[in-house]
Amino acid sequence: MNTLTSAPMAALIDRLYLQADAVSSPVFSTMPHDERNRLMHSKTEYLELYGLLKDLWLPVSRDTGILLYMLARSANARAIVEFGTSFGLSTLHLAAALRDNGGGALITSEFEPSKIALAREHLEQGGVSDLVDIREGDALVTLASGLPDSVDLLLLDGAKALYGDVLSLVESRLKPGALIVADNTNYCPDYLARVRSPANGYLSVPIGDDVELSVRLG
Repeated sequence: MNTLTSAPMAALIDRLYLQADAVSSPVFSTMPHDERNRLMHSKTEYLELYGLLKDLWLPVSRDTGILLYMLARSANARAIVEFGTSFGLSTLHLAAALRDNGGGALITSEFEPSKIALAREHLEQGGVSDLVDIREGDALVTLASGLPDSVDLLLLDGAKALYGDVLSLVESRLKPGALIVADNTNYCPDYLARVRSPANGYLSVPIGDDVELSVRLG
């Protein structure tokens, strides 16, 4: 048994995914495709876009959640940074790995206050709130300082146009062999070009349709 597959975490995660599946966004579903695509790629209007989507859960898939747990466990991660808390499903998977690794710290950033409030409740219910520091605000500010000297794993799952900017904030802290997981990378061509070039210090491979797994070369 481990934290992810035992009580209270396993039942909590199942319940939260059911809740996430039941929520829709009339604003997003009726938005013209071209406008949606433009906003997803914008580096200046991401706060507006995600404000419109504040009721959507936008979680990683169930398989990606398990992958995050597996990667953090196999890396014996003790210091994790996450961009994009949302309601905390990916955070729960990563914090469960920290618990089973013997402890550590997860710093995560989310700008929507209502999502932060529920994420904190979910972390309490999962018994892992002591491992997580949720920073409220724009990640370009909240992750610009106060990070661990050495980061084992970085998850990118916030505003897609900012993946490269957030990576730049954390890059100097990534230890050799650190893992970077980026979700929904079909919106991130510049980010993909960066991590797929060994000249930039990374080795990278796509997993599934839109997840990119990269390792920081030492």
